[in-house]
Amino acid sequence: MELKAIADALVAGCREGRTIENLAILYAPDAVSVEAVDSGGGREAPGIDAIRGKHIWWEENFEVHSASVSDPMLHGPDRFAVIFELDATMKATGTREAMKEVALYTVKGGKIVREEFFYG
Repeated sequence: MELKAIADALVAGCREGRTIENLAILYAPDAVSVEAVDSGGGREAPGIDAIRGKHIWWEENFEVHSASVSDPMLHGPDRFAVIFELDATMKATGTREAMKEVALYTVKGGKIVREEFFYG
């Protein structure tokens, strides 16, 4: 897949609730996910199984009230960024929060090999 097709497919999957299904289609088996800060489990999740685990953890621990995903912003031949905005409640504490993050994706060989998240 070319960069634009991968970026468009990722955004469509996020908007349609197919994020976990997209992992098998769009990500390389050895992809790495990198968070801005260490929340106790390390900043990096190496491999598709670890990234899938992050998605499952999120779904189990947060109730999302609303979410938006920007159109992808392409950068050169191998990267794109997306802005995520969420209104979510952490189930364990009942704390509701508005969240905004930028995700930067790197593509090689027609698959996402790295995702990096930036937030305040």
